[in-house]
Amino acid sequence: MNTTEVARRCAEAMLAKDAASRALGIRIDIPEAGEAVAYMTVRGDMVNGFDVCHGGLLFTLADTAFAFACNAYDNLTFAAAANIEFIRPALLGDELRALAREDYRGSKRGLYTVELRNQREEVVALFHGRSASRGERLL
Repeated sequence: MNTTEVARRCAEAMLAKDAASRALGIRIDIPEAGEAVAYMTVRGDMVNGFDVCHGGLLFTLADTAFAFACNAYDNLTFAAAANIEFIRPALLGDELRALAREDYRGSKRGLYTVELRNQREEVVALFHGRSASRGERLL
């Protein structure tokens, strides 16, 4: 099995137990090991009084993509730190895509960047995460 196949199997195992992502309607794609794409449509129950998506939900979408990217190697990995910069609002009905890319991966630590974009390809937010691996298998 190649690294992309392992990454996809890890994602399937994670998603099967991820009630939060399912509740938010988040969909996952794994283009290759170390990358993940999370998709979410901004629904009425995700916005504030200005029809703007709650920032915590944008963080959740980015964090989800980050989690799937850093758990691609059958090594149980968690977020050690993360931050997000909001660039523009995500509005009711927006189709969001969070692309997580691996910047660095060592034996126990990793660094990832996640770009959140809307359906117009406008950057909505930038997320940076640092991962820590426990040395346990995921599968």
